[in-house]
Amino acid sequence: MAPAVPAKGNALRDESEPGPTRQIQALANRPMPAEVRDALAQLAKAQKKALANSTWVGGKFAEQSRAMHYGEVDEKPIHGQASAEEAKGLIDEGIAIAPLPFPVAEPDKLN
Repeated sequence: MAPAVPAKGNALRDESEPGPTRQIQALANRPMPAEVRDALAQLAKAQKKALANSTWVGGKFAEQSRAMHYGEVDEKPIHGQASAEEAKGLIDEGIAIAPLPFPVAEPDKLN
C-alpha cells in the first residue's frame, strides 16, 4: 500500500495527461514572465550605473562607511562586503547603507 503523499504546493500539474500518470512541473522551471525579465534587466542596468562611480573597498566596507559618517575621511560612493552583523551595526548607528540587488565580483578577480 502506497502512502497518500500530496503534491508539493509549488508545483503545477500537466492536465494534458489523464489520470495518475500526470507529470508535475515545478514553477521554477517555467519561462520567466517578460515583465519580470524586464524589471531585472532595469535593476541590473541601475546597479551597473551606480557602481561605475563607486569605489570597491572590499572587506573594509563597514570601517570605511563609519570613517565617512564620522567625518574622518571625505565622503564618496563606495561598495564592498560586510557581514550581516556589520551591516546591522551600521544601520543601528544611523549610517545609510543598502544591499545591492545582484552579486558583485571583486575587481581583481574579474577576467
